[in-house]
Amino acid sequence: MATAQPVRERLHDTISRLVHRGLGVEDYWRAVSDALEGAVPSQGTCLMTMDPATMLPTAEFVENGMPADAISRLLEIELREPDYTKWVDLARTGRTVASLSDVTAGELDLSRRHREVRRPGGYSDELRVILSSNTGTWGALTVFREKGRPHFSPAEVRLVTSLTGLISDGLRRALLLDDACAGRHDTGMLVLAPDDGVDLANEVAGEWLDELGTSTRAGTTLPLVIRAVARQARAIDARSSGPVGEGSTRPASARVRTAAGRWVMVRASLLGEGTTSPVAVLLEAVRPAEMAPLLADVYGLTPQERRVTECVAQGLPTRQIGNQLRMSAYTVQDHLKSIFAKTGTGSRGDLVARLFFDQRAMRLTVPDELHGVARP
Repeated sequence: MATAQPVRERLHDTISRLVHRGLGVEDYWRAVSDALEGAVPSQGTCLMTMDPATMLPTAEFVENGMPADAISRLLEIELREPDYTKWVDLARTGRTVASLSDVTAGELDLSRRHREVRRPGGYSDELRVILSSNTGTWGALTVFREKGRPHFSPAEVRLVTSLTGLISDGLRRALLLDDACAGRHDTGMLVLAPDDGVDLANEVAGEWLDELGTSTRAGTTLPLVIRAVARQARAIDARSSGPVGEGSTRPASARVRTAAGRWVMVRASLLGEGTTSPVAVLLEAVRPAEMAPLLADVYGLTPQERRVTECVAQGLPTRQIGNQLRMSAYTVQDHLKSIFAKTGTGSRGDLVARLFFDQRAMRLTVPDELHGVARP
């Protein structure tokens, strides 16, 4: 399989446009599966959405999958019995992609689900992909091959790993869009015409717009952040008519603080193809974990200090942090002392509370460029 840089860039470009296409969960899964097929051939895929708080499955979308009784046994193994590359284990270790052949050194029968269910069903290797963001795990993708097919190669694993952040963003957008269209009351949705006029707005979106307000510039009817992410979504789609790599690659999303001191995440996606298509703008309250990178900026944490902080938030001890970041335990302790001093905390527990859970920290004064659009 070719995984040269041009192939990787083309696949990234294709999936980036899918992320901003305004697709529902099932349509998004099918489109991503089709895009991956050209670079990572398979005989079937399964997308499973999850409750991010518990990682329990909430829905599944399957192409050429197992029968219902086999799925029940797979779920039982996943939730109650030891096995290789279980979803919770991948999420805990921070490994986003793993092939069964790699973790078993080619001895697939070491896996209980393969030995009992997948091999009897005619399947061979499987590639598991955790779809996570800093707000939790929203789903998981399984790509599988039938007997007689080659195992997933290290190059294929690396390729899919490079795309997981992008695919995860698309799944989160699709879930939000489905929720908003279903009339649920925690996601705001605007539909903008090509001239940025508002064609539709639900009640939650109206509340966010009231808090965001508009500038005093004559003729302004929408907050700057709304217009910026909408135009970025159109710019991403416009790349399809030009060479790979041409145009903007920044995601159509931004965090912004309202006049009431709340933070909102704004995401935009095209509802169709072409820059004249309507744009869906989704608005939801920023989760505490999404504020951590912003607050790291506020406290002036260095890149290494940020990585140490992320490990602390995962509950890792000093030695494990050192192993993961390839630094000595003494260096980890030096970084922690600096982090504590910068954040005004005195322990690991205090640090995690400050960055992830302390609501007062979410109202800190931030640099001027982050009061409005966070580099849309």
